[in-house]
Amino acid sequence: MEQLFGLNPQLLHDTVLSILAILFLFTLMSYLLFNPAKKMLKDRQERIKNDIDTARKDREEAAAVKAEYDAKIKGIEKEAEEILSEARQKALKNESRIVDEAKEEAVRIIKRANEEALLEKKRIMDEAKQEMIAIASMMAGKVVTASIDTSIQDALVEETLKEIGESTWQS
Repeated sequence: MEQLFGLNPQLLHDTVLSILAILFLFTLMSYLLFNPAKKMLKDRQERIKNDIDTARKDREEAAAVKAEYDAKIKGIEKEAEEILSEARQKALKNESRIVDEAKEEAVRIIKRANEEALLEKKRIMDEAKQEMIAIASMMAGKVVTASIDTSIQDALVEETLKEIGESTWQS
């Protein structure tokens, strides 16, 4: 046999056999080890991509929720202002109603006091009339017993008036 490139045929045979064995082992290893490793890396890459997409969606949802909550807070502030405004209006209405009721009550009290004053005045006038009647009776009795002339009678009236007092007679 001839030597190829100055190599021994046994060495050449061993080299070709080693190359074929390495090629076979490489093919076998790629099938058994490299493909699962590639698949695992691809799965990991997809999982990371999904996680990034999920995080992006979560961030967008969080921004939307935040915007919604901000809008609700503004709505709540407006609603609170409306409630306060309604409460103020009700308070003003209640205030005016209470003031009106108090005025009406004051008018009733004044009216009742005036009525009581009129009744008291009538009672006092009746008492004065009774006293005048009593005085007139006393005067008549004195006039009858004395049987005197008009000058004495005028003196008796003056005396009787002094007895009952000028303030009672003039009121």
